[in-house]
Amino acid sequence: MSDVQYLTPEGMKQLEARLQDLVEVRRAQVAERLRLALEEGGDLTENAEYEDAKNEQAFIEGEIQRLEQILSSAQLIEQPKGKRDTVVLGSMITVLEKGSKEKEIYHLVGSAEANPREGKISSESPLGKALLGAKVNDKVTVHAPDGELVFVIKGIA
Repeated sequence: MSDVQYLTPEGMKQLEARLQDLVEVRRAQVAERLRLALEEGGDLTENAEYEDAKNEQAFIEGEIQRLEQILSSAQLIEQPKGKRDTVVLGSMITVLEKGSKEKEIYHLVGSAEANPREGKISSESPLGKALLGAKVNDKVTVHAPDGELVFVIKGIA
């Protein structure tokens, strides 16, 4: 996984903060849980707290590795300045889906930062790929599992 991970400055800060919390806080908390579970003694194979702490420790270590990998291959997305006429990574795009009356706003980001619930869509997603390079008033078609979706680009910032 040595591919470049595109991140906004905000996304970079969030991932760095999460990594710092995992390394400095959560890792120590789990180590303490393991220590306490071991002090209880008994058969470790029947100690649910010990098993749970070991599983959490494995998850935390995996997440630390994942975040370190993302951050080591991160390239900052420069926020577009001024008025943009073409969708690029980092753009805020206002679209209107065909058949809808409500406009939607999406922030085009790298896959490591994508969060559709927050309107952050990956440049590698079907919608992200369709939007890249498009201009205001262009129609883009996205092939979704439920069929084709058509969006008209109303604004780019």
